[in-house]
Amino acid sequence: MARKHVFLHYTRYTHLYLGVFIAPALLFFAFTGAMQTFSLHETTRGSSYKPPAWIATLAQIHKKQTMTVPVRKLLPPTPQAAGPKSDKTDRMDKTDKALPSVVLAKPHNPIPLKLFFLLVSIGLFISTLSGLYMSYRYSRNRKVITALLIAGVVIPIALLYL
Repeated sequence: MARKHVFLHYTRYTHLYLGVFIAPALLFFAFTGAMQTFSLHETTRGSSYKPPAWIATLAQIHKKQTMTVPVRKLLPPTPQAAGPKSDKTDRMDKTDKALPSVVLAKPHNPIPLKLFFLLVSIGLFISTLSGLYMSYRYSRNRKVITALLIAGVVIPIALLYL
C-alpha cells in the first residue's frame, strides 16, 4: 500500500508541475487554433478581408513555428474568351458532352464542426486557466509554480528568436 501512495504522490506532482509549465503553450494553441478554425488568419479568394498582422503572425507561429509570414502570390487573371474557338477546343467540347453525367455528392456544411472545435478551444482555454488557479490555490510551494509558469512563457519565446 505504501508503494501505491508514493507512486500517486509523484504522479500528482509530475502532473502539477508539467501542467503549469505547458499551460502558456496550451492557452496559446487554444486561442490561435480557434482563430484558424474560422480562417481569421488568411485572406480567402474573392474576399476583401485582410487579416491583422498580429493574427497572421500568431497563426504562422502555431503552424510553422516561425514569425515570418509568407507573401502569397496573386493568381494571374483568367484569360477572357476572345476570338473563335480552335479546332482542338471544339473537339474537347464534343468529348466532354459524350461523357456520362456524374452525380455530385451533397456539399458538406463545415459550420457545425467548426462550432464544435470552437467549443473545444474554449473548453481547453477555461480548463487550463482553472488548472492554473487550482495550482496556486492548493499548492504549498507557490514559488516553484510561479517559476515554472514564467519558464513556460519565456522558454518558447526565447526559442522563437533563436
